[in-house]
Amino acid sequence: MTFHHETLPNGLRVILERNELARSVAAGFFVRAGSRDEAPELAGVSHFLEHMVFKGTARRDALSVNRDFDRIGARHNAQTSEEDTVYHASCLPEYLPQALDVLADILRPRLDDEDFETEKQVIIEEIKMYDDNPMMVAFEAAKAAHFLGHPLGGSVLGTAETVGALTVDRMRAYFADRYGPPNVVLAVAGNTEWDRVLELAGRYCGAWLGGEAPRALPPHRGIGEPKALLRKDDHQETVIAVADAPGLESDDRHAAGLVATMLGDHTGSRLYWELIDPGHADGADLSFQDYESAGAYYSFLSCDPPSAQQNLDRIADVYRAFADDGPDADELERAKNKVLSRLVLRSERPMGRLMPLGYDWTYRRAYIPVEQEVDAYSAVTRDDIRRVLADYPLLPLTVVSVGPNVDIRPPV
Repeated sequence: MTFHHETLPNGLRVILERNELARSVAAGFFVRAGSRDEAPELAGVSHFLEHMVFKGTARRDALSVNRDFDRIGARHNAQTSEEDTVYHASCLPEYLPQALDVLADILRPRLDDEDFETEKQVIIEEIKMYDDNPMMVAFEAAKAAHFLGHPLGGSVLGTAETVGALTVDRMRAYFADRYGPPNVVLAVAGNTEWDRVLELAGRYCGAWLGGEAPRALPPHRGIGEPKALLRKDDHQETVIAVADAPGLESDDRHAAGLVATMLGDHTGSRLYWELIDPGHADGADLSFQDYESAGAYYSFLSCDPPSAQQNLDRIADVYRAFADDGPDADELERAKNKVLSRLVLRSERPMGRLMPLGYDWTYRRAYIPVEQEVDAYSAVTRDDIRRVLADYPLLPLTVVSVGPNVDIRPPV
């Protein structure tokens, strides 16, 4: 594989990881615009804007956008998170010019008044749908409680109230602020040539205007107040518990990822054997999320409401034992094999390489080949695990529960 990069005169950064053995190519625009960039009254605008991008441009209506992707057999989609909005497509190499034509075109949407009002109702219905999902309610509430007063505490979807009050003029202003070319990375992975990618980027994106958008990056350390959200008709109790973790800038992110795998992977982890295999809970896992300037461990529990407190205490016991003794050599080796297998298998597809490729260049300004990631995970030692747990202990926790049991207390 070979890597290429260049910045266009307008500030758009263009990168390619070329794989001559691949049978496809994937391309994506990584826009540094997410919920952490929104003022409280604009909560949800990044996600709403993602929807509006597909509603039409000066050259295409919504039907033409989809038909032009379908015409070349491209798989396309978009996603919004706390930190970015990504628009991507994968196709056969010969159709890359057409795919980039459509992707670049929708990145300059018309943001029509009528489309805006129609799509607003779609977004509000989506918010209501997620409000019926206990896990989503618990996650949003736990993130808000843990990151209270921090930009990461905001909701990606926003609320029915903030989205309902949003105007198309406010969205246009947000777009002008966040979608300038210096705030965007065009990443391409797969079987194509660098000269071709650079020529297409200049042709389709060279006339884009706009500046770089600053982002507040306050650090975060601390535990939020517990919260119990009563839902009397739920048949299960859903609990999300949050603890601090390394941020994406930290070299400790590899060790933190292995901690989450050993303790909370959905197959064969300590939480699995302690809670799921014996039948105490139907769901129990731990995940690690690294953000800019902050990170978080998210513990998830789903079980019969009367047993929720006992199961939460079981989770705390697992974390204490792990902090006291650390992993044994076999446990760490198994976790590495899981992580590395998933990493390598995903990387065999251009679409699987596109996401880490784009994220690394967006946030780390670095090209990190698969081999380098493999080496970084492989090099993690038991002492590294103990050090990360000392710097970022899994207890205490910000605890939010959703369900009929409101008498759940954080473990100490």
